[in-house]
Amino acid sequence: MPASRPAPEPAARSGGTRRRGSSLTGAIYRTTLEELAENGFDRLSFDKIAAAAETGKTSLYRRWTTPAELVLAALTDPVSGFGDVPRPDSGSLRGDLVFLLGAFARILEHEPHGRALLPLITQHRRHPELYSNVRRLIIEPRQQLILDILRAAADRGEAKAAAITPRIAAVGPRLVIAELLDHGSVTPAEIDAIVDEVLMPLLARRYS
Repeated sequence: MPASRPAPEPAARSGGTRRRGSSLTGAIYRTTLEELAENGFDRLSFDKIAAAAETGKTSLYRRWTTPAELVLAALTDPVSGFGDVPRPDSGSLRGDLVFLLGAFARILEHEPHGRALLPLITQHRRHPELYSNVRRLIIEPRQQLILDILRAAADRGEAKAAAITPRIAAVGPRLVIAELLDHGSVTPAEIDAIVDEVLMPLLARRYS
Protein backbone atom coordinates (compact mmCIF):
# COMPACT_ATOMS: atom_id res chain seq x y z
CA MET A 1 0.00 0.00 0.00
CA PRO A 2 1.58 3.36 -1.03
CA ALA A 3 2.55 5.77 1.72
CA SER A 4 0.11 8.56 2.33
CA ARG A 5 1.14 12.02 1.24
CA PRO A 6 0.43 15.30 3.01
CA ALA A 7 -2.25 17.47 1.55
CA PRO A 8 -0.81 19.89 -1.01
CA GLU A 9 -0.41 23.53 -0.15
CA PRO A 10 -2.60 26.09 -1.87
CA ALA A 11 -1.32 26.61 -5.38
CA ALA A 12 -1.30 30.38 -5.09
CA ARG A 13 -2.70 33.25 -3.14
CA SER A 14 -5.65 35.21 -4.42
CA GLY A 15 -3.47 37.58 -6.45
CA GLY A 16 -2.12 34.65 -8.47
CA THR A 17 1.49 34.78 -7.24
CA ARG A 18 2.68 32.91 -4.19
CA ARG A 19 4.67 34.96 -1.71
CA ARG A 20 8.12 33.72 -0.87
CA GLY A 21 11.04 34.65 1.30
CA SER A 22 10.75 37.82 3.34
CA SER A 23 7.37 38.66 1.81
CA LEU A 24 5.87 35.39 3.01
CA THR A 25 7.58 35.65 6.41
CA GLY A 26 6.25 39.16 6.89
CA ALA A 27 2.73 38.07 6.00
CA ILE A 28 2.94 35.19 8.49
CA TYR A 29 4.21 37.50 11.23
CA ARG A 30 1.48 40.07 10.64
CA THR A 31 -1.20 37.39 10.58
CA THR A 32 0.14 35.81 13.77
CA LEU A 33 0.07 39.12 15.62
CA GLU A 34 -3.42 40.00 14.37
CA GLU A 35 -4.78 36.59 15.35
CA LEU A 36 -3.13 36.79 18.75
CA ALA A 37 -4.49 40.28 19.38
CA GLU A 38 -8.00 39.29 18.31
CA ASN A 39 -8.38 35.84 19.86
CA GLY A 40 -5.59 35.30 22.40
CA PHE A 41 -2.89 32.66 22.51
CA ASP A 42 -5.14 29.76 23.49
CA ARG A 43 -6.95 29.89 20.15
CA LEU A 44 -3.85 30.39 18.04
CA SER A 45 -2.96 27.54 15.69
CA PHE A 46 -0.86 26.92 12.60
CA ASP A 47 -4.06 26.01 10.75
CA LYS A 48 -5.61 29.43 11.36
CA ILE A 49 -2.40 31.32 10.66
CA ALA A 50 -1.72 29.47 7.42
CA ALA A 51 -5.26 30.02 6.17
CA ALA A 52 -5.25 33.73 7.01
CA ALA A 53 -1.79 34.22 5.51
CA GLU A 54 -2.86 32.30 2.39
CA THR A 55 -0.09 29.75 2.58
CA GLY A 56 0.30 26.10 3.50
CA LYS A 57 0.98 24.72 6.96
CA THR A 58 4.27 23.25 5.79
CA SER A 59 5.55 26.80 5.24
CA LEU A 60 5.12 27.31 8.98
CA TYR A 61 6.37 23.92 10.15
CA ARG A 62 9.57 24.36 8.15
CA ARG A 63 10.44 27.46 10.19
CA TRP A 64 8.82 27.10 13.63
CA THR A 65 8.11 24.11 15.82
CA THR A 66 5.25 25.54 17.88
CA PRO A 67 2.91 28.56 17.84
CA ALA A 68 4.81 29.94 20.85
CA GLU A 69 8.04 29.91 18.88
CA LEU A 70 6.31 31.72 16.00
CA VAL A 71 4.80 34.29 18.37
CA LEU A 72 8.24 35.15 19.79
CA ALA A 73 9.69 35.44 16.28
CA ALA A 74 6.87 37.77 15.21
CA LEU A 75 7.05 39.93 18.34
CA THR A 76 10.82 40.39 18.06
CA ASP A 77 10.92 40.96 14.30
CA PRO A 78 12.32 44.47 13.67
CA VAL A 79 9.70 45.22 10.99
CA SER A 80 6.50 43.54 12.18
CA GLY A 81 7.23 43.45 15.90
CA PHE A 82 9.13 45.31 18.60
CA GLY A 83 12.32 46.60 17.07
CA ASP A 84 14.86 48.82 18.74
CA VAL A 85 13.36 51.63 20.78
CA PRO A 86 14.55 55.09 19.69
CA ARG A 87 16.34 56.69 22.62
CA PRO A 88 14.66 60.00 23.45
CA ASP A 89 16.80 63.11 23.59
CA SER A 90 14.47 65.88 24.76
CA GLY A 91 17.05 67.31 27.15
CA SER A 92 14.85 66.79 30.19
CA LEU A 93 13.71 63.85 32.28
CA ARG A 94 10.06 64.81 31.94
CA GLY A 95 10.31 65.13 28.16
CA ASP A 96 12.03 61.75 27.84
CA LEU A 97 9.40 60.01 29.98
CA VAL A 98 6.50 61.60 28.10
CA PHE A 99 8.07 60.51 24.81
CA LEU A 100 8.68 56.92 25.88
CA LEU A 101 5.35 56.33 27.61
CA GLY A 102 3.40 58.05 24.85
CA ALA A 103 5.06 55.89 22.20
CA PHE A 104 4.40 52.78 24.30
CA ALA A 105 0.72 53.68 24.67
CA ARG A 106 0.31 54.26 20.93
CA ILE A 107 1.88 50.89 20.13
CA LEU A 108 -0.32 49.03 22.62
CA GLU A 109 -3.45 50.72 21.36
CA HIS A 110 -2.91 50.90 17.60
CA GLU A 111 -0.20 48.50 16.41
CA PRO A 112 -0.75 44.74 15.90
CA HIS A 113 2.38 43.82 17.86
CA GLY A 114 1.29 46.03 20.75
CA ARG A 115 -2.24 44.69 20.81
CA ALA A 116 -0.80 41.16 20.62
CA LEU A 117 1.35 41.81 23.67
CA LEU A 118 -1.61 42.61 25.93
CA PRO A 119 -3.16 39.11 26.11
CA LEU A 120 0.26 37.64 26.82
CA ILE A 121 0.61 40.00 29.78
CA THR A 122 -2.91 39.60 31.15
CA GLN A 123 -2.83 35.80 30.78
CA HIS A 124 0.77 35.26 31.81
CA ARG A 125 -0.09 32.68 34.48
CA ARG A 126 -1.60 30.40 31.85
CA HIS A 127 1.54 30.42 29.70
CA PRO A 128 4.45 31.06 32.08
CA GLU A 129 7.21 29.83 29.78
CA LEU A 130 6.04 31.99 26.88
CA TYR A 131 5.63 35.00 29.14
CA SER A 132 9.09 34.46 30.61
CA ASN A 133 10.56 34.72 27.12
CA VAL A 134 8.40 37.77 26.35
CA ARG A 135 9.72 39.44 29.50
CA ARG A 136 13.32 38.62 28.63
CA LEU A 137 13.16 39.65 24.97
CA ILE A 138 10.72 42.57 24.99
CA ILE A 139 9.84 43.94 28.41
CA GLU A 140 13.19 43.88 30.21
CA PRO A 141 15.18 45.66 27.44
CA ARG A 142 12.64 48.49 27.54
CA GLN A 143 12.81 48.72 31.30
CA GLN A 144 16.58 48.86 30.97
CA LEU A 145 16.22 51.82 28.60
CA ILE A 146 14.10 53.63 31.19
CA LEU A 147 16.72 52.88 33.85
CA ASP A 148 19.42 54.32 31.56
CA ILE A 149 17.35 57.48 31.11
CA LEU A 150 16.83 57.79 34.86
CA ARG A 151 20.56 57.39 35.48
CA ALA A 152 21.31 60.09 32.91
CA ALA A 153 18.78 62.34 34.65
CA ALA A 154 20.46 61.66 37.99
CA ASP A 155 23.80 62.64 36.47
CA ARG A 156 22.19 65.94 35.39
CA GLY A 157 20.76 66.49 38.85
CA GLU A 158 17.13 65.93 37.78
CA ALA A 159 16.58 62.74 39.78
CA LYS A 160 17.81 61.31 43.04
CA ALA A 161 20.20 58.39 42.68
CA ALA A 162 18.28 56.46 45.35
CA ALA A 163 15.20 56.52 43.12
CA ILE A 164 16.88 54.72 40.22
CA THR A 165 15.55 51.19 40.74
CA PRO A 166 13.97 48.58 38.46
CA ARG A 167 10.75 48.81 40.48
CA ILE A 168 10.35 52.53 39.88
CA ALA A 169 11.37 52.13 36.22
CA ALA A 170 8.46 49.70 35.80
CA VAL A 171 5.83 52.03 37.28
CA GLY A 172 5.17 54.08 34.15
CA PRO A 173 4.64 51.19 31.72
CA ARG A 174 2.44 49.39 34.24
CA LEU A 175 0.23 52.45 34.67
CA VAL A 176 -0.07 52.77 30.88
CA ILE A 177 -1.18 49.14 30.60
CA ALA A 178 -3.65 49.53 33.48
CA GLU A 179 -5.16 52.65 31.91
CA LEU A 180 -5.53 50.91 28.56
CA LEU A 181 -7.18 47.85 30.11
CA ASP A 182 -9.53 49.99 32.20
CA HIS A 183 -10.54 52.57 29.60
CA GLY A 184 -9.56 51.21 26.18
CA SER A 185 -7.25 54.11 25.39
CA VAL A 186 -4.52 56.25 26.89
CA THR A 187 -4.79 59.94 26.08
CA PRO A 188 -1.85 62.36 25.93
CA ALA A 189 -3.34 64.07 28.98
CA GLU A 190 -3.19 60.78 30.88
CA ILE A 191 0.46 60.32 29.88
CA ASP A 192 1.19 63.81 31.22
CA ALA A 193 -0.63 62.95 34.46
CA ILE A 194 1.32 59.71 34.94
CA VAL A 195 4.57 61.58 34.49
CA ASP A 196 3.68 64.70 36.50
CA GLU A 197 1.62 63.19 39.32
CA VAL A 198 3.43 59.90 39.83
CA LEU A 199 6.86 59.58 38.27
CA MET A 200 8.34 63.03 38.79
CA PRO A 201 7.44 63.08 42.50
CA LEU A 202 8.87 59.60 42.92
CA LEU A 203 12.07 60.51 41.15
CA ALA A 204 12.71 64.06 42.25
CA ARG A 205 11.00 64.73 45.58
CA ARG A 206 10.44 61.61 47.58
CA TYR A 207 14.08 61.29 48.53
CA SER A 208 14.86 64.99 48.98
